[in-house]
Order: sequence, then C-alpha cells, then structure tokens
Amino acid sequence: MHAAAPGLPSPLRLSAPNLPAFACRAAPEAPARREGAGRGSTANSNAGAAVGRKAGQRSLHSAPAPAPPTLGNNHPESPEWRCCRPTLRERNALMFNNELGRDGARPQVRPGYLSSVFYAMFYGDLAEVKSEIHIPDVEPAAFLILLKYVHSDEIDLEADTVLATLYAAKKYIVPALAKACINFLETSLKAKNTCVLVSQSRLFEEPELTQRCWEAIDAQTEMEAVVFEALLNWAEAECKRQGLPVIPRNKKHVLGRALYLVRIPTMTLEEFANGAAQADILTLEETHAIFLWYRATNKPRLDFPLTKRKGLSPQRCHRFQSSAYGSNQWQYRGRCDSIQFAVDRRVFIVGLSLYGSSSGKAEYSVKIELKRLGMVLAQNLTKFMSDGSSNTFPVWFEHPVQVEQDIFYTASAVLDGSNLSYFGQEGMMEVQCGKVAFQFQCSSDSTNGTGVQGGQIPELIFCA
Repeated sequence: MHAAAPGLPSPLRLSAPNLPAFACRAAPEAPARREGAGRGSTANSNAGAAVGRKAGQRSLHSAPAPAPPTLGNNHPESPEWRCCRPTLRERNALMFNNELGRDGARPQVRPGYLSSVFYAMFYGDLAEVKSEIHIPDVEPAAFLILLKYVHSDEIDLEADTVLATLYAAKKYIVPALAKACINFLETSLKAKNTCVLVSQSRLFEEPELTQRCWEAIDAQTEMEAVVFEALLNWAEAECKRQGLPVIPRNKKHVLGRALYLVRIPTMTLEEFANGAAQADILTLEETHAIFLWYRATNKPRLDFPLTKRKGLSPQRCHRFQSSAYGSNQWQYRGRCDSIQFAVDRRVFIVGLSLYGSSSGKAEYSVKIELKRLGMVLAQNLTKFMSDGSSNTFPVWFEHPVQVEQDIFYTASAVLDGSNLSYFGQEGMMEVQCGKVAFQFQCSSDSTNGTGVQGGQIPELIFCA
C-alpha cells in the first residue's frame, strides 16, 4: 500500500522478493559506493573482505550504522524498554511497526501467520510474483489497526476509522477484529449515524447490527405533528435553494408526493386543527375531508396513510411503591436529585418522570441529564406544569439514548420551583419491567436527598 495518510509513520507496502515478506516502513537510502567497488573484480572483493576484518571497521557493502532506535512510531524510548514491557504481547505491540533489532536496510516480517488471506497471497497456489503488492482499497490507518491487533491483540477503534477497519478485517478474514468493530458500532448508535450504519450493516452482511439499527430508528419515531413541522421546514429551505418565493403554493410544489406520506389522520384533532389545518398547504377539500374523518360516522376516503407509525412504544419503570408529601419536603433550590441504574439488556432511555407540586397547580423549570462514568450522554433544559396531584409528569430528552447492559448510568434532575412537591417512598432496588430488569443504587451526585429508598425521579421512560 503506497498511499500514506497524514500522521502515519510511512507508506504501507506488501513486498515479495526471494522470501515473501511484509514491509510496513519505507527503506532508508543506501549509501553511495566508492568508485570501483562492486564491479565483480576479485581484488576489490578481497580488499573489501580485508577491510571488513579490521577491528572497528565495517564492510563497504554492508548497511550503514543504524540510527538510535525510535520506538512506538518514532517516539524515542530508553534502552531499558524490555523491563517496562514484561509480557510478549506488550513487546510485540511495540515492535510491530518499528525498526529496532531488524537486519538490513528494509525491516520485514513474514506475514503468512497473520491470516489465511495473507498466507494465500504469499504462499498459496495463486501467490503474487510481484516485488510489491498494492492494496488500494484499504485505508492505511485501518491497516495499521489490523496489524497491531494480529501482533498484540490490542484494538484501538475510533468512530472515524471503525468502518474502514471492519472492511479490512472482513477482507483479510480476521473474525475477532471484525466482531470487535461490530460491537463498537452497536454501542455507538445515535440518531445522527443510524441511517448510515443500517446501509453499511447490510453491505457487510451483519444482520444483528442491521436489527439494532432498525430498533434505534424505531426508537426515534416522532409524533406526526413534529414530522409535519419538519416537512414544512424542509420545503421552505428547498424553495430558497431553488430561488422560489416562500409561499404555500411553492412549498406544496417542492414537496410533491412526499406530502402524502405524512400520516396526518393519526394526529389528534387538536394537533391537526392548530397545525396542519392552518399551514395553507392542504386544499380546502383536503382539510374538510380530514375534519370529517375525525368526526363523521361515514368517513371519507383520504389520500394520507391512516395507520400510526409502529416504532417502539415507551415503557415506564416505576421504582417507588408509594408517594407522600410533607410540610418541609420536597423543596427545590437548584440542588440535584440523582439515582444510578443498570439494566440487563440494551434499551433506549427517552426521558424521566418527575413528581410535581403537592399544593396546587405549579410550573417547574428542570434540567435533566443522563451520564455514564461522569460523561454526559444527553441533557435537556425545559419546563413542565404539574396539577397538584401525585401523578408523575414526563420530561423528555431530545433524542433516545442507547444504554448498554450491566453498566451503571446516572439519571439526574435539577428542579427550580417555589412549591413543595410529592416524593416517592418504599423504593425498590430491583424492578422487572417486561423483559427488562432494572437495578438501582444511590448516586454521589444527589445533593437534595434522592436515593434508592425515596425522593424524586420515580420513573425511567425507556424503549426496548
């Protein structure tokens, strides 16, 4: 492979001279010979041998003295590096792309043991006879990751190289590395990358990853009123792109048949009356027919889909057996209510439910967060209105967050409101919700009294 990527030590190249070999560093320049040397004369050969026998001198035909060793892709190390790396795996990891201890000007290793594909390339019936084998379809960074893995079992995956690494692992039949790439992709599913990954998973013939992508897409299903609003925003941008006046007629023109893919009849009557019916996108006949469809016994025929999007239905994990209120609790002065939880299978957390005022109708400002090992995965700053009852009130994250099994996450809420609220009591450490088992434990982030036995955050809202 001759194309080098920025920041990589050198071009990668497969080389096959007399002994098939694999080179992953460029060879240094050979020094110029003296005039008359290397012409095949016996005198010159004997002279060279004689020079080589002198103490402290080197043959004119030998390689130049090596430069001070630079290990770890040109990062200098002390001569005692072996003591710092006691295991064979650690020493292999250091040496796989370094020159220390190599003979000759071109450091090489025989690659037949790396994978069955390499063996076939160099030793099989169809082995290449060229001195160099170009690999134009594998990125250098991904190839280095593959080499490091087969030498040391170390896997360094990042979001911008994992797909290229998966391709290399599939091409050279390194199944353990391919599986690690798939696991990395499954745990990295987000709203912004799901559509790309679903197509890539089908290309790589990974049905389990494809299924996880579809589940993530189902978890992203929005209310139809939100879909319609997004459609209008796109139509406005498209009108501007085409240089058309941003008016309802032109919006409908650029939308074309896409307008009739929106499931308008699945909106509530209130959502339709306050939104789509007043957008001036629908004709009077279409608007009238949809109103009749909501209320009439004999419903008219509509050009819009009538069934709701399937998606994943949100479920609620309720962790308290009862609720209460007191004269001096639960108060909010910007302090944090927090709880840690873990699940026994992958789920998507879409929001939290909170208790509201215990003394009548009240509005609260709230910031909710979901963290893993101190890293914020999702947050939302919003408001909710409570009605004075002991009911719980949902607060949603902007996007569902994938939660891995057997790892503790921290759910937090910081409320700001003058009214006292209800609080939960008789908390449970373990709760079974359908096929998902939740486990709870106290969080050190909680500064307002919430814990396993009582407090706020009575429910986690999730899709599975």
